[in-house]
Amino acid sequence: MKLFKILGLVLITTLSSCKTENKQQTEKETVQKRPNFLFVLVDDQSPLDLQVYNAKSILETPNISKLADDGIVFEQARHMGSMNGAVCTPSRHMIMSGRTLWHLPPSAEFQLDTLPNPIDDQTIGAIFNRAGYKTMRTCKKGNSYPGANRQFTEVHDATKRGGTEESGSAWHAKQVLTYLNNREQAKEEDPFFIYFGFSHPHDTRNGTPELLEKYGAINHKDKNSLPPLNDKQPALPENYLEKHPFFHGHPDLRDEERVSGVWKNRDENTIRNEMGREFACSENIDIQLGKVLKKLEETGEIDNTYIIYTSDHGIAIGRHGFQGKQNLYEHTWRVPFIVKGPGLDTGKRVQGNMYLLDVLPTLCDLAGIDIPETVEGKSVVPVLKGETEVVRDVMYGVYAGGTKPGMRAVKKGDWKLIKYDVMDGAVRETQLFNLAENPNEYLPEHHKSGEMETNLANNPKYADKLAEMEALLLEQMIAHDDPYRLWNQPQID
Repeated sequence: MKLFKILGLVLITTLSSCKTENKQQTEKETVQKRPNFLFVLVDDQSPLDLQVYNAKSILETPNISKLADDGIVFEQARHMGSMNGAVCTPSRHMIMSGRTLWHLPPSAEFQLDTLPNPIDDQTIGAIFNRAGYKTMRTCKKGNSYPGANRQFTEVHDATKRGGTEESGSAWHAKQVLTYLNNREQAKEEDPFFIYFGFSHPHDTRNGTPELLEKYGAINHKDKNSLPPLNDKQPALPENYLEKHPFFHGHPDLRDEERVSGVWKNRDENTIRNEMGREFACSENIDIQLGKVLKKLEETGEIDNTYIIYTSDHGIAIGRHGFQGKQNLYEHTWRVPFIVKGPGLDTGKRVQGNMYLLDVLPTLCDLAGIDIPETVEGKSVVPVLKGETEVVRDVMYGVYAGGTKPGMRAVKKGDWKLIKYDVMDGAVRETQLFNLAENPNEYLPEHHKSGEMETNLANNPKYADKLAEMEALLLEQMIAHDDPYRLWNQPQID
């Protein structure tokens, strides 16, 4: 009996030791396993469309909302701006390269200049390829960064803005699902980086029939009539205007004059219908994103995957009387930005003060890859880890795609300045907002009663703040090598 007891203890000890060793080995493998990345980029989406940022929105995006609940939401994420009427082009250059606006390759401004550039080899696809990742992208064609796009190992690009499975957002999701299926069948072990881009909700916003019906919208194509009003349509934006109080400085701008279904119209029928079309396209994006997230769950890879959701810039659609993205109001300068992934907090909201050009260094930081010396952005990993609330105190914005110098903005804390110097000096305007008191950037034309619910630039009570913000803007323009100066700034020699 004693012998049996001794043998039993030896066996239990041996099994326990083996179990401990196996557990340690599994933990070691888990630690050493590199994370995957799913980078989701949509085209022309204001954060204010999403319930994540605007509780009053009727747009239903349950998958995006769940990402926010399971991850970290950035309140202050922005694109730096554009020197080009196609705002998405420099924005995507900044995402891919981590470079600031005035330090981008020529193709950011001159889209047909697609000759190879040294920066091309320091963009997302090339960097992750060298680090041993399998890289794949699907996105729209055109108004992008060709030199960076072709760095991905597998590319399936096409512009899909229709309302069917083949012609719309489902096509992009299909490319990702096919890639993941092939990866699963091949038992691929290397980590992946997937650039999951959509062509919507950029116009032409031809949504699927069922989602158009849900939001009371039609694909209006008759210039000689207005679309009907419908109770299902989104309400007019709170800062809606029939016309901006002064000209923005970009004559014959497509986005303000030639978008199918809108053209120059800013009436209630047109704007509510177009918002309905925008929402139909955005909900379809959410549906397609859900398919990919479900596949990642089925393959067991979602827990080791960082998921980043954002847009290349915002969009107006009736806000302040604008239709497009060539302005620096909050609805257009800001972008949605949500991050979910291994080791990150859940259900958290942060300020961030990040630009889209911070994406590349952040991705490298999360992957344990050295950040290239060419990168000018900042990793937001310290914000993700709760070590700091912001990565910078001041944010600088540009629109110089029309007449020069164009528009400039600067934001610090609750205060924001926008200046307009366009049409050879015929339009020179200054706007000063306190975003804590006036988050919708109401103008006198909105007829609000609150003292601070308007442009404060001409209010003598805020003269000192205006001077402070003017000085801050010039400081930012100099720091970012802005090649222009506004009318009331010292001119460049």
